[in-house]
Amino acid sequence: MALSILTRFFTSTSSLFSSTLIFNHFSKRTVFTIATKKKTQPQRYKIMASSQAQAPLSEDQKITAPYGSWKSPITADVVSGSSKRLGGTAVDSQGHLFWLESRPSESGRAVLVKGAEKPGDEPFDITPKEFAVRTVAQEYGGGAFRISGDTVVFSNYIDQRLYKQSISSKDPCPVPITPDYGGPVVSYADGVFDSRLDRYITVMEDRRENSINATTTIAAVSLDDGNQEPKVLVSGNDFYAFPRLDPKGERMAWIEWSHPNMPWDKAELWVGYISENGDLYKRVCVAGCDPKIVESPTEPKWSPTGELFFITDRKSGFWNLHKWVESKNEVLPLYCLNAEFARPLWIFGMNSYEFIKSEVEKTLIACSYRQNGRSHLGILDVVQGSISLLDIPFTDIDNITSWENCLYVEGASVTHPSSVAKVTLDDHKVNVVDFKIIWSSSPDSLKYESYFSLPELIEFPTEVPGQNAYAYYYPPSNPLYQAIQEEKPPLLLKSHGGPTSETRGILNLSIQYWTSRGWAFVDVNYGGSTGYGRQYRERLLGQWGIVDVDDCCSCARFLVEKGKADEERLFITGGSAGGYTTLAALAFRDTFKAGASLYGVADLSLLRAETHKFESHYIDNLVGSETDYFERSPINFVDKFSCPIILFQGLEDKVVPPDQARKIYQALKEKGLPVALVEYEGEQHGFRKAENIKFTLEQQMVFFARLVGRFNVADEITPIKIDNFD
Repeated sequence: MALSILTRFFTSTSSLFSSTLIFNHFSKRTVFTIATKKKTQPQRYKIMASSQAQAPLSEDQKITAPYGSWKSPITADVVSGSSKRLGGTAVDSQGHLFWLESRPSESGRAVLVKGAEKPGDEPFDITPKEFAVRTVAQEYGGGAFRISGDTVVFSNYIDQRLYKQSISSKDPCPVPITPDYGGPVVSYADGVFDSRLDRYITVMEDRRENSINATTTIAAVSLDDGNQEPKVLVSGNDFYAFPRLDPKGERMAWIEWSHPNMPWDKAELWVGYISENGDLYKRVCVAGCDPKIVESPTEPKWSPTGELFFITDRKSGFWNLHKWVESKNEVLPLYCLNAEFARPLWIFGMNSYEFIKSEVEKTLIACSYRQNGRSHLGILDVVQGSISLLDIPFTDIDNITSWENCLYVEGASVTHPSSVAKVTLDDHKVNVVDFKIIWSSSPDSLKYESYFSLPELIEFPTEVPGQNAYAYYYPPSNPLYQAIQEEKPPLLLKSHGGPTSETRGILNLSIQYWTSRGWAFVDVNYGGSTGYGRQYRERLLGQWGIVDVDDCCSCARFLVEKGKADEERLFITGGSAGGYTTLAALAFRDTFKAGASLYGVADLSLLRAETHKFESHYIDNLVGSETDYFERSPINFVDKFSCPIILFQGLEDKVVPPDQARKIYQALKEKGLPVALVEYEGEQHGFRKAENIKFTLEQQMVFFARLVGRFNVADEITPIKIDNFD
């Protein structure tokens, strides 16, 4: 349920609807209500400047209007049209950059794009229009493509087969390299090329015999015969990830884990030795097999000289870089820091560090770590055991790819949306000589910079004495408006998905949509979130539905006490696990006045029975006994709900099936509470289509405003009918 990792938060907004638009929207969704009436950067940084920034106005020039009623150019169309998502980067043997982008304007289709080869050129699509690069392995996917030489191997969304194609041809013709099973019943992810044996080694998820409890293995796929059955190399455990070959193709490392653990709870790192015919003839457990050490190793990678490196959280509880000494089967820490060098393994293909070339004989690693609410990029000298931090504008960093003296960094900041930047290093690899944005999820966002609300990282007390939690608070911000004197703003609190995930204080136009209209917004990293070490992450063990709910309520009350929010206009929203926290907060607490649940959980027992394999035992550790399952399920306590709720649900969602939303909707409707349910055809766990992203945000805004807000929305939005209200 880790949608904050996959989508960086749901996106939506508001704009003008014509009657034709309303008809078109309703033809694509089921609505259980009917439409009714109506910082300056150093010079070396090459960043697009704002051309339409609003000049500052004096206080007497600003329009005085109630919070929530301000007019903003950051419309629903702007948000939904600018919400491209990045699915990974790669560099070929010539140093050309490639990236995978998901486009809401094409119903979420994911396309592999080749960057400009020389100044004046434009990026161009590698993926033919009839293909989409996406895998549904473990539902969340990731690791859908790999490039080697002139060839890319990718997973095609429609049939889930693997294809290979040339990346240099202007007229590519993808060729399947896995069998046609008559439907998308076998998925592949996180693959690597085995040039020694001319094959592709990949995680394979086989649903042919059991669509719910798939068989996961590591398998070898022939690059020359699309009808040949993949050869299973590693099997027997519940899950696998990160198959990685050494430079000679003689050893393979991988991560595996089993129920009831999630990969961030307990996992194992293995190395297998490959025979001449491609089988594994010997296996060694590197990390995770010692019962005296609780750890979750991740991201194994071989150095150019054939040494194995990886990240694990042994002893300190923080994901730090380590090295395997093969001759002694010993693990050594490279650099110890109370910071996270990795993220939880929700998706395949993460790349948090990269080996880089050096002018002298030493091992250098480009890496990032997260500490105190922000990311840092640095170069680790393995021999010296020291990190040289690099000065770049990003405060949040995902993946890193390298080429000679350049790093391609996926990141963001409070003024940069999710982007890919080319970071050029000096000869010593310790200083940045150039920084240039290559790709942006929202390239036009800087034109709205004068409207941006900059997040404040706050630490607030929880219900547990002496224990604090964290959040990002965004105050209302619009250069043309000021509020009525003494008025406090309405507050929208967002509970992130996962729940083993985190929110980050970066530019997100869907948040700016609210703040530029006069709302305060707070994004909470409740106990159980990642980014703060294992101890913080494990606050939620046995306590889901308690700690997260209490922390969200504590955060809202904290902001009220600080004068940053109106106590009578507190709202809560969240997707997936965040939707569960939303419903639980509305059922079991009285802090919030209304809420919005996006593909959220209402019945924990039903979720356990119906969800997919990857998360089928996840909530056992988060909830506890059968009594706990019952007592923490909002659906069982409809009598405790007392405020309006709007629900949004994808009809193809296999993580949180549609019955969850339908059950809570029907129960609340029968109780007589104001409630609405919107169902989207063709959407899964998270909304990818621009029109649905837009509609979701618009309807949240007008729902809150009509029922509790005490203000008129400036935009012309036609609301859906609300049961027990209209």
